[in-house]
Amino acid sequence: MTDLQKDILVGLLFITGLYGFISGAFIVSATVFAASAIISNIHLSGRLQG
Repeated sequence: MTDLQKDILVGLLFITGLYGFISGAFIVSATVFAASAIISNIHLSGRLQG
């Protein structure tokens, strides 16, 4: 997966989580935000190492 694809994935997860939060699906929103944060951290640590 390229850097652009990972950035797009993180952005889409963030927007989906925000939409879920606004619509009241707090459990789904929290899960999507957590997935977005994990993927973003893995992505950034991968950039720093190599």
